[in-house]
Amino acid sequence: MPYPAEDGFHMPAEWSAHSRCWMAWPCRTELWRDRLDAVRAAYAEVAKAIAEFEPVTMISNPENVAEVSLRCGSSVACLPMAHDDSWMRDIGPTFLLGGGGKRMAGVHWKFNAWGGKYDAYENDSAVAQAILDHLELPGYAAPMVLEGGSLHVDGEDTLLTTEQCLLNPNRNPKLDKDEIEDQLRAHFGVEKVIWLGQGLEDDETDGHVDNLACFARPGVVLALSTEDREDGNYEALQDNLLRLRAARDARGRELEVIEVPQPERAEGADDRRLAKSYINFYLANGGVVMPSFEDGKDKSAKEIISDCFPGREVRQVPALDIVQGGGGIHCITLQQPAGEG
Repeated sequence: MPYPAEDGFHMPAEWSAHSRCWMAWPCRTELWRDRLDAVRAAYAEVAKAIAEFEPVTMISNPENVAEVSLRCGSSVACLPMAHDDSWMRDIGPTFLLGGGGKRMAGVHWKFNAWGGKYDAYENDSAVAQAILDHLELPGYAAPMVLEGGSLHVDGEDTLLTTEQCLLNPNRNPKLDKDEIEDQLRAHFGVEKVIWLGQGLEDDETDGHVDNLACFARPGVVLALSTEDREDGNYEALQDNLLRLRAARDARGRELEVIEVPQPERAEGADDRRLAKSYINFYLANGGVVMPSFEDGKDKSAKEIISDCFPGREVRQVPALDIVQGGGGIHCITLQQPAGEG
């Protein structure tokens, strides 16, 4: 079977037009415990905020369909589908466009629960193909483990990722860096891979890039930073900034790097540091849905994001309950580009 790039497909930038946003209703009690009700309310708020800009479909285990409808309202569609967890960015398909946007397909990556951090993930590993089947879209079964939150593209042949995640032996121990780059090029249609180093302290995803950096447009990158030299993330974030400023994209451009301040440190119920990041936002049609953390930097982060996306309405949604589970707003959402099957 040919690779997607050989068939003319590529991964579009997240700021391109969407036909809908996909989410998954929280259900893993071992993760959320007594916070499950609060996090479901938080997911509902994110879904309703996005639904003001574009259609939203929430997958739900059949026994939770009525609750989804009650909490999210009529603006959010609900699709019964078995799943184990609620991080749609990582379990859903990678949507691709081809033929000038007139063809759509998807990649179904192997999923192993972030390097085997959970035992039950059989349903999650089938979600990507189930969504493609529901949409009647052609799918490509990829030969490697990968989660959607571990990468970001600029729509012009450049991809961002991290060494901590993609080179982690708990993902693809038999593949070296060059072989992984070959897979990324073959499946996403990119030419240049820019590697960052380490992710955030205590990040359960092993350094997903969607907490660290993203393209605001080709040639412009938003990057998390801190000025506190005593902070456990300082060295990693400084190293990532240096790598970005030294990099060139697929078109040979130097990158303009816009720093976004890291929120104040906070610990979760297990006393591990929460992976809080303003970079972890969702780009909707005409809008940005980004996190707030009851933090003194909430306002300044919103101003930076607003300046980077002129013409888009920026909404902040409380995300402290969501990050207790190990991810943010970008992690729980997945854009489906506007296109045809």
